[in-house]
Amino acid sequence: MLYTEWGPIYKKIVNDLDLNFKKDKDAAILLDSLLENKKKNDIKKIEKIIHRKEVIIFGAGPSLEKSINNNRNKIEKSIKISVDGSTSALLKNKIKPDLIVTDLDGYVPDQIQSNVRGSFAVIHAHGDNIKALEKYIKSFEGEILGTTQMDPSNFKNLHNFGGFTDGDRAVYLADSFNAKKIFLIGFDFKGEIGKYSFSKNKDKDMKIRKLKWCKILLNTIMEKNKNIEFL
Repeated sequence: MLYTEWGPIYKKIVNDLDLNFKKDKDAAILLDSLLENKKKNDIKKIEKIIHRKEVIIFGAGPSLEKSINNNRNKIEKSIKISVDGSTSALLKNKIKPDLIVTDLDGYVPDQIQSNVRGSFAVIHAHGDNIKALEKYIKSFEGEILGTTQMDPSNFKNLHNFGGFTDGDRAVYLADSFNAKKIFLIGFDFKGEIGKYSFSKNKDKDMKIRKLKWCKILLNTIMEKNKNIEFL
């Protein structure tokens, strides 16, 4: 998705959720700077992982663990993209994701462990995770790519593939690199928040409002790409 298409959607989300545009910019500037020393911002490696492959994206909804158990054979044969906290569920089930799409909102030590073991981490900057970026980026020693929800042309080391929450951003990422098929596991929109969202001390009302945007954005991309489906 080009930013000319994403920009108007982003502005609607900012207005609807009353997000702090300046903090989004500050977070992007910070991550852009932190990645300058990483020198691992290799987008071609992500393309190689995803292009023309069958991909499973793991959301952190209540159905996640049951869906993992019901789809073991398919999971084994597919490229695996974990969405933030779902990384912990995959590791618990002895599954290593090929990619992790995260804003560092889940149990980050598991994400760091998986990254060190070879999972490519796609880390997002937004106004609410500045402290997490400062705390954790240095610990990601494997491959890493930075993303922003702002115009990426203003930054040297950041990209924007479209999408807002970790879940729908992972789908837009896979679509951007022409995945052959995209399957979704653990994406739930009935108002219940799964334990792998690690939301005990977080604003649950805001979480639900963000999930509504996740559903809107998924519906939008699924109208264009018929190779996306829920498992």
